[in-house]
Amino acid sequence: MTGRPRKGTSVRFAPADGIAPAHASDPVLGLRFNIEARYGGTVEVDLVDVHPRQLAIAFAGALRRQSGLGGSLGARSTIKGHSNAHLRFFAYIREHSTAKTPADLRAADVDGYEDFLEAEGMKPIHRHMVLAKTILALRSIDADQPGLLDEGVRRRLSYTSAQSAGRSRPRDAYSPFVARQLRDAARADIGKIFRRIGKPLGDEEGDSNLRRVTDEANDRIVASGKISSGDRAFHRLYFMRARRSLPVSTLAEDIHGRYHLRATDVPPLLTFLSLETGLEIECCKALTIDCLQNPGPGTIEIAYVKRRARGAEHKHIRVRDGGIGTPGGLVRKLIEVTAFTRQFVPNDCLWLYYYKGRKQLRAGIEHPHELVDRWTAGHGIVDDDGKPLRLVLSRLRKTHKALWYLKTEGHMARFAVGHTPEIAARHYADIPSLRPLHEATVAEAFSEVAAAAGPIILAPADEDAWRQSDSTSEGRRDVDALLKGEQDVWLAACSGFDRSPFGEPGAPCPQPFWGCLECRNGVITARKLPAIIAFLRFIEEQRAGLSASDWAAKFGRAHERIAKQVLPAFPESVVAEAYREAEGYALYLPPEARQ
Repeated sequence: MTGRPRKGTSVRFAPADGIAPAHASDPVLGLRFNIEARYGGTVEVDLVDVHPRQLAIAFAGALRRQSGLGGSLGARSTIKGHSNAHLRFFAYIREHSTAKTPADLRAADVDGYEDFLEAEGMKPIHRHMVLAKTILALRSIDADQPGLLDEGVRRRLSYTSAQSAGRSRPRDAYSPFVARQLRDAARADIGKIFRRIGKPLGDEEGDSNLRRVTDEANDRIVASGKISSGDRAFHRLYFMRARRSLPVSTLAEDIHGRYHLRATDVPPLLTFLSLETGLEIECCKALTIDCLQNPGPGTIEIAYVKRRARGAEHKHIRVRDGGIGTPGGLVRKLIEVTAFTRQFVPNDCLWLYYYKGRKQLRAGIEHPHELVDRWTAGHGIVDDDGKPLRLVLSRLRKTHKALWYLKTEGHMARFAVGHTPEIAARHYADIPSLRPLHEATVAEAFSEVAAAAGPIILAPADEDAWRQSDSTSEGRRDVDALLKGEQDVWLAACSGFDRSPFGEPGAPCPQPFWGCLECRNGVITARKLPAIIAFLRFIEEQRAGLSASDWAAKFGRAHERIAKQVLPAFPESVVAEAYREAEGYALYLPPEARQ
């Protein structure tokens, strides 16, 4: 653009303004480096011993760019996954290709790599994810050094795979039976946790020497936040308790548990918070001490970060707020009890706790699988088959959603909280644990439709009730006319011969006479049973003269209706009497019955 823009003056551009600047190539060529991930900490990357070397250098640069500011890789685990996928690709190239540099790669190498992954037995979705990491790296290389890659490779990078990735199997929810066990166990443990913090061990009463040594160990924790097993005060307390036959196997956890949360406290706290709020487990782990915002009457908002929501990572959810049995009250209590720990671990993460080991005070939750298994086993929690439960924390959100779905009875407007109805239905309602409910609902709906589609059947008791019922004068006349037989047709009484659902209003019913069995205007009473039984015998005799398919097409529905719906609705004595009357019943059938 030439000159300085002024108000009222047209902007003019020079030819050079349309030329894009040259792409700044990656100046770093090292194969051993650290990446500071935006979430999760540092990733150590070591590709020094990887061959082909030139290919490794190009992929290392791509990994750094993708992990940088504005890149697509933000979490430490994601960066590590891409690095491992690159190593798999390098191993394939060494064995099955002559390519040494990115310029040597050909489209056949990428397609061959996909076939290789499939031959290894990878499922379509897993294969697609692994291949996508290589495709993304090659796209980054092409953007960093235009013209380096072969033209065929560049065309191949326009798509990930020519094969379908298939449909992922949705993560299932736990049943209400399992959810109730988890919630009850978590509630019981949470009460014990907060009663424990600040409470003395209780074994030193009446023993001044033991109290003195215990106080000395407590002073160490108050001063530095922890006491190591090599500390002299800890040794004296340990052996003094051992000589008095007091428990010492968990002494470090017991004495630190008066001041800090412990690692064993994490599973019940996480489980309860996720079950009550429906937050993703990774969002629960990333909560900070300033997450409580915008209090309202009995409610409060929890601010959290959902890294997967590109462009809308910062979210809020409104939850109940009260005692520690509510999500808001629990988070507030956690902030309170971790305030002492925060003096020694300056971190705004909500989760600060003591862990027996080299790094005793920790911030954040990484992989609590062992602790979770120990917790569920300690409470004897079992699955629906009565076997010990293998709790997967990531299924708790689906469990919360499934329980809410049952509570709202599938009403999508109430169920779809925080999602569009389409997303809520696809991701949280269409899951295996809710399938029996959906199948039962469909079966019930079909039963109701089938019942509504048939005629009204009046057993003798129902007929008497109709005769004795009170109704308006007009309605009374219609009922009397129907019960007296004034509107009878051949197989039923008709409540609307000129209002047939199969014809025009005011016109006679155009259906064959056995259509009354399917008509909503048809009312079948005991006096019509002889005619119905006579017709039943007739259509059974027709089997001899018709093929099975023709007979089923003409009389199958009528036979099924009479045998399975009409006759079972009447008492056996009434049906037996109707069979006797049908013996001498004169059967005058219209032509369409015999054609």
